[in-house]
Amino acid sequence: MGHPLTMANVIQDSNTSQYHLPREDRLELDHDPIAKLSWMIVHIAFQMLNATPRYIFSHRWGYKRNGQWSGMINDLNTGRADLGTNCVASSDRLSVVVFTDSIAKFKVKFVFRQPPLSYVSNIYTLPFSLNVWFATILSIVTSTFTIFLATKWETLRLGKSQTQLDGNIGDTMLLTMSALSQQGCSLEPKKISGRIMLFVIFTAMMALYAAYSANIVVLLQAPSSSIKTLEQLANSKMTIAALDVDYNRFVLKAQKDPIRRLIYKRIAPNTGKEQYYSLNEGVERVRQGLFAFHSIMDSVYRRMEATYLETEKCDIMEVDFMNALDPFVPVYKHLPYLELLRVTFKRIRESGIQEALHKRIYVPKPRCTEKMSTFSSVGLLNLRPVVLFMVYGISASIIILLVEILVHKNSNRSHKRISSKILKYFED
Repeated sequence: MGHPLTMANVIQDSNTSQYHLPREDRLELDHDPIAKLSWMIVHIAFQMLNATPRYIFSHRWGYKRNGQWSGMINDLNTGRADLGTNCVASSDRLSVVVFTDSIAKFKVKFVFRQPPLSYVSNIYTLPFSLNVWFATILSIVTSTFTIFLATKWETLRLGKSQTQLDGNIGDTMLLTMSALSQQGCSLEPKKISGRIMLFVIFTAMMALYAAYSANIVVLLQAPSSSIKTLEQLANSKMTIAALDVDYNRFVLKAQKDPIRRLIYKRIAPNTGKEQYYSLNEGVERVRQGLFAFHSIMDSVYRRMEATYLETEKCDIMEVDFMNALDPFVPVYKHLPYLELLRVTFKRIRESGIQEALHKRIYVPKPRCTEKMSTFSSVGLLNLRPVVLFMVYGISASIIILLVEILVHKNSNRSHKRISSKILKYFED
């Protein structure tokens, strides 16, 4: 009979939602999509019940602090509103409101791009299997031994020249390593048998080198699958942040288990800058990589669809932080039309109207349609194993140099001491 019913709408993203929401013009859907979808469905329910729709706005879902409720829950508890925007049911809220049906499901999770494979493992050992590495080492040892025998035989028959391998095992190993790294060597066999061996070695190592290099290029651009759980995210080196809205500051802080407390401490440390960002900045940082962002998925995915390249959508991952049930519509505890609303919401869902509005408003997770490779720059972090290998090699060479200098000086001292003793003996 046209009785007025009032809905409390939670607006947190933008004040412009207060203009677009009652008009249902579907503009700026990246701002407060949950409130806008909830209002559309509740408005239909009001029309089915022949009620006069009214609305008020709140900037907080409603949390209990010092015995007092805030935001939307306070509006329902005091009777200023009859029902509110979909929200997560909690034991505290159940004491003051009644939850009916779920009309606007939403997901609040961490979303990030999986880190590159080079950030979580040594890609320079991945191109070949263990058997191939063993076969490569065996080939190097065999090549060194055969060329050593061939050059030893040449030296015995032809004598030694300036550019000829003289059967020295160290020089032979140097030649083999030059073939492995596709470098040249000033020393080489002179007879046809040794040169054929050398040609075969360089040809085999060239094929091995080409396959290895091609695999490295692919692995440098390949994403990993190292982060799948909340614990792995907490222990990762990624920057963990959250959308700068009211519910994140309450929800993240309210968790008690150690893993979630660790994540919250990384977002809001006791000292230093808090990791809260706007939607646009957070999504852009996710695109750049090594950044996990906690927000409502619909707003994040809508922004991704507008700004991401197709290849940047292929490694998007999400991890649930709250592990909460689906949200439900909170209703004033003493509302006489509670049962009518419950039945009406079920009719809207069963008729397909709710699902149609969901598909019209919500944006699903971006699909990976193209997995083509694109150019990506390589930084020092990608080359960390190579840089460490070079540092170890330089350090080892310096140590060997110092040892050789000490040995040479001791040898000279010993020769001088022996020579002086001999001269003294003959003088006596």
